[in-house]
Amino acid sequence: MSAVTTTTDTAPGATAVPESAPPSPRRRSAEHGRRRVALVMLTPALLGLAVFFVYPLLASLYFSFTRYNQLSAPQWVGLLNYRYLFTQDPQVGAAAINTLFFVVILVPVRIVCALLVAGLLVRARTGAGLWRTLFYLPALVPPVASVVAFVFLFNPGTGPVNQILRFFGIHGPLWFNDPSWSKPSLVILGVWVMGDIMIIFLASLLDVPRELYEATSLDGAGALQQIRHITLPTIAPVIGFAVVTGIIAALQYFTEAAVASGVASGQATVGGGTSANLGYPGTSLLTYTELLYQHGFANFQFGYASAMAVVLFVITAILLALTIRRISVFRPEEA
Repeated sequence: MSAVTTTTDTAPGATAVPESAPPSPRRRSAEHGRRRVALVMLTPALLGLAVFFVYPLLASLYFSFTRYNQLSAPQWVGLLNYRYLFTQDPQVGAAAINTLFFVVILVPVRIVCALLVAGLLVRARTGAGLWRTLFYLPALVPPVASVVAFVFLFNPGTGPVNQILRFFGIHGPLWFNDPSWSKPSLVILGVWVMGDIMIIFLASLLDVPRELYEATSLDGAGALQQIRHITLPTIAPVIGFAVVTGIIAALQYFTEAAVASGVASGQATVGGGTSANLGYPGTSLLTYTELLYQHGFANFQFGYASAMAVVLFVITAILLALTIRRISVFRPEEA
């Protein structure tokens, strides 16, 4: 079907603008068919999203306004759970501060160390494959096993780390048994298992065009100038990805802190129905998700735990929105 030209009132000398004819019924049918095929292909993902994300989110939002222990029907209490969370719970403050510590300290330290190691591996001339394997292997160790091994290594009395420090005349700290050293000990553990981020940075650094470095070196640019003006802008999307995923993981920091508390205090369980050693030593390793787990699955306060989960979801969404807004790579108008 040929295009139909319509003439409207135009200024003198202006030409008429041709308008496309409406699509034929066959073309509309083909378009609808493609949409139906796309919808059918997306159905499993949409069902999974609805069942495993939307429904749990809405259910948690509902239960957050109730008193619920899974043994009796939920009782509507309104904002009582949120009022207790923000004004009366004596452990929420410490848990929030500890979680913020991991967000502010652990995430940047892991990213910087992983980027430095990846940069060194890119420049490795001999044994590059061996070194990459050695730095990546710790990331394959299960979190529980790595925490147990670190608690043993940093044992203040018999651990190899303090034994080596004592050999050099240094009195080592108590590490996981000292409130002021427990979180830094987990930061060291996080750096040790940074292979997952390191391998991503390594791939991005290898993808930077070598011609850019050669061109800037001919212009007299030094190593720091090349890093600032070539390397970092080129791998900025990868850095942004590492920051976002790191913040999400830090806000949900649970396994390492809970296992370290249990092993260092001599317990073999996590959240075993008592809060005596929760966050040991003191409350230095008590994270927000660990407290949520304690209320929900040890004390069976599912309504209150749901309120904590809703607050965590809102804070995570706001923090990620601000982070993405601040990362220049997500703002193409400033590129």
